[in-house]
Amino acid sequence: MTDEEWLTQAIELAEANVAAGGGPFGAVVARDGDLVATGRNLVTATLDPSAHAEVVAIRAAGTAIGDFSLAGCSLFTSCEPCPMCLAASLWARLDRVVYAADRDDAAAGGFDDRAFYDLFGLGPHSDTAGWPTRVEELRLPGCETPFEAWRAHADRTDY
Repeated sequence: MTDEEWLTQAIELAEANVAAGGGPFGAVVARDGDLVATGRNLVTATLDPSAHAEVVAIRAAGTAIGDFSLAGCSLFTSCEPCPMCLAASLWARLDRVVYAADRDDAAAGGFDDRAFYDLFGLGPHSDTAGWPTRVEELRLPGCETPFEAWRAHADRTDY
């Protein structure tokens, strides 16, 4: 399938989700021309603020292929991923992300994507950031111990 066809499928998932009472977002993960998984926004249905279509699709793709790394896969999404979904895409090691509508379209629809991008550009520790959630570091003695244990663990699964 072409990128346009994958994106059309993501947009159709988003439209169907709106008709079912959900948010206007849909996503598809594909690899080597084959569908791996789909996702639709489940935030209000599951009361899970992280259940964005992209995250749902990434979770389903990992389960489908039996690996947390989605290297070799592409994510097609009806709208530009928010910062959380973009970070999830990076953690998933996706080869690429292709989107249709952008953050300004999402903002016009009443979603915070653009505002969050603006906040991340300032950084959470900036005195002028205006973040609605305070982000503070409280460094305790031994806070690096879990990382030392990780590095020393011979049977760890690197990611």
